[in-house]
Amino acid sequence: MHKRNFIIGIGVLLFSSALLLSCSGNVKKPEERAKYRIPDTLLQSIIIDTVKKCPLVNALTLTGMVDFNQDKQVSIYSLVSGIVQDVKVQLGDYVKAGQVLAVVKSSEMAGYSNNLVIAQTNISTTKKQLEAAKELYKSGLASILDVTTAQSNYDQAMSALETAKRVIKINGNSSNGDYIIRAPINGFIVQKNITNSTSVRPDNGANLFTISDLKEVWVQANVYEANIEKVHIGDKADVKVLSEPNRIFTGKVDKILNVLDPASKVIKVRIVLENPDYVLKPAMFASVIVSNPEGRDAICIPSKALVYENSRYYVVVYKGKGDADIAPVDVLNTLGEKTYLNSGVNEGDRVIASSALQIFTELNN
Repeated sequence: MHKRNFIIGIGVLLFSSALLLSCSGNVKKPEERAKYRIPDTLLQSIIIDTVKKCPLVNALTLTGMVDFNQDKQVSIYSLVSGIVQDVKVQLGDYVKAGQVLAVVKSSEMAGYSNNLVIAQTNISTTKKQLEAAKELYKSGLASILDVTTAQSNYDQAMSALETAKRVIKINGNSSNGDYIIRAPINGFIVQKNITNSTSVRPDNGANLFTISDLKEVWVQANVYEANIEKVHIGDKADVKVLSEPNRIFTGKVDKILNVLDPASKVIKVRIVLENPDYVLKPAMFASVIVSNPEGRDAICIPSKALVYENSRYYVVVYKGKGDADIAPVDVLNTLGEKTYLNSGVNEGDRVIASSALQIFTELNN
């Protein structure tokens, strides 16, 4: 019985093996997928650029802050004591040179006005005395000394009148006892420290107004100690602010302050920027890219040609007639729309500079 069951088992095993072999002989191997070729419709819309050698430019990204151009900023102080009666401008107003900003009622100004009246009266009196002395001298009733004395008194009165006029002019040019505060330059009121009925004194030390011409501003950027040698006066600087994300403001490093902050370990570099439309406002946060040429050439491609995947950079090299290959590249430096490479492609190669990620994905699959 056991022998019969063993023989039947062997037969079933042989039959199953034969059946499996016959089935496996009918399975077809899957065909390999054809290499992706860029369709003509896509070729007509993409940008293909040629790999070139470009002068290598180093770039350093800094943080900074928009600031007033302190060379075009004026703080206004009171030259007399008094009470503010009429403030005519508000913070942020644009004013023109000579425009009245405020009026101060001042006893000192009243005294200056009185001195002017006295000086004018003395002129009239001493002039008549001089004329009389000359007539008497002609008739022999006065000596030359009398004429000289009268002339001296008249000259002193003229000098006192000029002094009184100058004092009035320096203090607002008002002869009715008011101290007139005027704008010395065109610009914006960026500080205002008085209101009506404020008491002011020349020895107080606080400015009444500050006016700044914002057509030109400074950007104060921070440079860490390790990067100080990478920044030079005259280096090109591209500045961006949050309020204008698609706009780049271009200037140059104008000054490097050779004082290191002991806490933050940074020094300040100053960049001067034109600001004709007043888009840049003091205290705005700024991102700054400072660049300077290195004096040698390097392979460069458009930054849009780069594809980043799995911690590596790649480009899509176009061979022609829709054929393209993926090439890993070693990035040296990126500066705006231009990227410098150490290796990966050669001068004269053509790379896909738009829709690169789409084509890379198709080729990679």
